[in-house]
Amino acid sequence: MSIPGSKSLFLLALLIFSFQFLQAKILLPSVFSNNMVLQQKTNVAIWGKATAGKAVKITVSWNKINYGAIADAIGNWKIKVGTPAYGGPYTITISDGELLELSNVLIGDVWICSGQSNMEMPLAGWGKINNYEKEIADAKFPNIRLLQAEHITSNVPLSDAKVTNGGWQECSPKYIADFSSTAYFFAREVYEKTKIPIGLIHTSWGGTIAEAWTSAESLKKMTDFSAAVDKIQQAAKNSSTVSYDEKIAGWVKMTTEKDSGYHAGQLKWTAAETTNWKSMTLPTLWEEAALKNFDGIVWFSKKVNIPENWKTSGIKLNLGTIDDNDITYVNGVKVGETVGYNVGRTYTIPADLLKPGENIITVRVFDSGGGGGIYGEGKNLNLTNNAGGQISLTGDWKYKVGLNFNNIGPKPADESGPNRPTVLYNAMIHPFIQFSIKGAIWYQGESNADRAYQYRELFPVMIKDWRQKWGQGDFPFYFVQLANYMQVDNAPVESTWAELREAQQRTLTLPNTGMATIIDIGDAKDIHPKNKQEVGRRLGLIALAKTYGQKNNYSGPVYQSAKVEGKQIRLTFSNTENGIKVADGAALTGFAIAGADKKFHWAKASIQGNQIVVSSDQVANPVAVRYAWGNNPVANLVTSDGLPASPFRTDTWQGITFGKK
Repeated sequence: MSIPGSKSLFLLALLIFSFQFLQAKILLPSVFSNNMVLQQKTNVAIWGKATAGKAVKITVSWNKINYGAIADAIGNWKIKVGTPAYGGPYTITISDGELLELSNVLIGDVWICSGQSNMEMPLAGWGKINNYEKEIADAKFPNIRLLQAEHITSNVPLSDAKVTNGGWQECSPKYIADFSSTAYFFAREVYEKTKIPIGLIHTSWGGTIAEAWTSAESLKKMTDFSAAVDKIQQAAKNSSTVSYDEKIAGWVKMTTEKDSGYHAGQLKWTAAETTNWKSMTLPTLWEEAALKNFDGIVWFSKKVNIPENWKTSGIKLNLGTIDDNDITYVNGVKVGETVGYNVGRTYTIPADLLKPGENIITVRVFDSGGGGGIYGEGKNLNLTNNAGGQISLTGDWKYKVGLNFNNIGPKPADESGPNRPTVLYNAMIHPFIQFSIKGAIWYQGESNADRAYQYRELFPVMIKDWRQKWGQGDFPFYFVQLANYMQVDNAPVESTWAELREAQQRTLTLPNTGMATIIDIGDAKDIHPKNKQEVGRRLGLIALAKTYGQKNNYSGPVYQSAKVEGKQIRLTFSNTENGIKVADGAALTGFAIAGADKKFHWAKASIQGNQIVVSSDQVANPVAVRYAWGNNPVANLVTSDGLPASPFRTDTWQGITFGKK
């Protein structure tokens, strides 16, 4: 049976296809666009797709050379183009018979900017760094160019990245607000001191692990990851019939069924008698209180007395931030729920739900990993009404564990998520490895802190991996050491974050690396410290000295050696030519000392020239010193220009992350 007009439709389609084929134009990867920066004084690669067998020609406005190549059997072509010293703007014309022009191109230095959320943290948006509104308004640097990669994962290496804003853009208030603040302040520092145009390729993803940013070829050489890499590569060939969302839904359903706050599918703790429950002072992360290393479900309850004359209109229950998710009840009635560890909770309470006298607020907190609890600022934990009344909810809350996740099956692994070996290298690094760069800056490590000893090997492997893939030798690779974070310890203790910082410091044995120490500008309550200006500046100081040949200091005092002298230990440092001092002019802090029993005690420390002498009345025969060794150490040793000493220890005793995989 024929369909009327089918022949003519076929011919029309054929004509359209033929016309499109004849009119096929050059296709370029996303890293090439108007406003881009090309690396100065090298032979940069320009590549793309064209019709197979077509001659592709490139002309550039900075010289009179004609460059050319023939597209191969599948249309791929690549041409090397010589670049001069920095300058511009220039134009690049690419032709296979049809002209494609790239305009407003600068020649300068290109930096890859990668890592997890502290690299990703934007000036505005969820970041809101210090003084962000003025910083955005002042960000008028047309010779700094921005390329923002999107969050993409892949089980196999990709040839192109997804980017925002249509490609490269000039640095302006319009485009800087959602860009990496660390990368921007790094570029600003370098540009203002050198006037060399800077191109930033920002490709990072919050909460991610270093092995996700490393290629399969390199990870397979590490015993800890070879099996996981094989699994990823196998997954690329076989797709699961059950989606990750379905697996997670099943797991969450199981956690609800096993939650002691439920019975036979019915809620029983929404307004429970809490006499036998334990107490916790809120706000706090429960790891910093009574629930160390706990992941699971915890119910919190607080009795609140409402005065007789308190207005019950426009009542808001403000709980601040909760890690991860919550369901909240007032007098047994659900008033709201929120998903997300960094989202503020404000719930509207119906006027008839609260009553004068005693009322019960109950919060069911679900935490699947990392920190957990009602942890925001105390000023955000309260009840308010339209009349301006406020009842604080800080202080003593009752709590009871509903479910410890150690007692159930593990959370399903996300087979498309970012925290899997190789998948971010494949999608967010590999597409750029043909693009010539000056170097890389990196801010990551929080997500690997529980495996700090493993990071000693993994981090250098990743750096060497990138250098091998780019084929530019040991290009500059500068990184940020973890900031101070979490509760300050009352006594010296072991610390996963201290061990991760040590792993980062050990990586400086690789050639052409540098580390920005920021142990003095973190935030006890916020894993994302707001002073990204100083983070970027310190990275910039490293680049200015080590890459651009300027004579500036870029490091704090660097521990070199220790010598036992009776009841004290004398420490020697390098990078002390201009002297060392106490940052705040008070007594030196952050030093701990131990004898052969390995029990550390806070120590007295004094500066003697460019050395420091450490002792304690509690340690008669000292053998080891540690400095700034903790999650959030209070430490104040700096160079004369205020750059802090990196945490260190003189001992080699086995740490708490040894053997963690």
